[in-house]
Amino acid sequence: MDVPTKLRDLAISETGFLFDPHTGSTFSINETGLVVLEALRDGEDRQTIIARLRDGFEVPGLVDLDRDIDELVHLLRRNALLPDGWSL
Repeated sequence: MDVPTKLRDLAISETGFLFDPHTGSTFSINETGLVVLEALRDGEDRQTIIARLRDGFEVPGLVDLDRDIDELVHLLRRNALLPDGWSL
């Protein structure tokens, strides 16, 4: 997967603090979001991201990880960290 420039250039702390050097904007993200974001930056596909989440956290059987990933991608797009139309 081709990683968009803005996503690749984000400065990310271990605590989930994000800095966009292109705009000076800052964001914070929770622990699970951080795992997804790092996987996106690594160019991982959806199934690999889901595996990372299942390996790193206790995920109850009814949790819809696809939906959670889509919500984060939507937020990244809304904040111009991913281009419109970009999908996983």
